Amino acid sequence: MLLCASLLAGLNAASAASTQTSVSRYASLRASEVNLRVGPGEQYPIAWVYHRPGLPLEITAEFDVWRHVRDWQGEEGWVHSNMLSTQRTVIVIDGVQSLRKKPSDASAVVATAETGVVARLLRCPKGTPWCQIEVDGMRGWAPRVHIWGIQKGETVD
Repeated sequence: MLLCASLLAGLNAASAASTQTSVSRYASLRASEVNLRVGPGEQYPIAWVYHRPGLPLEITAEFDVWRHVRDWQGEEGWVHSNMLSTQRTVIVIDGVQSLRKKPSDASAVVATAETGVVARLLRCPKGTPWCQIEVDGMRGWAPRVHIWGIQKGETVD
């Protein structure tokens, strides 16, 4: 009986995988508690529970109302689409980063942000290596290479 249930679960996962739609884009967590599951459905075990509203996630595939996501540390799994927001956020990576008044290394520093700080993404002009972000009401420009949650070359206005 246990073998039959395992085979059935495996077939369900294979069936889900074969009908996924591949899409790569970013979203953020809508709720203060979000389950990351090992498969696209409530019948699949919870692998991780997120407790950070606004945390950016990369959506890598879709199946029905489920989204396969990856976080900035490489954790992957499935989240119900109702738990995601289209509000764009990013997370600071690579240590303490200076947020600048203008998109230039020569511009004045208006704030600093440590690795793991979640910020609202305001804009990333075309052809520039900078993005304007907001953390706790402070706006500043950060180099794209020091934030996670935006695709290479992506323009956000």
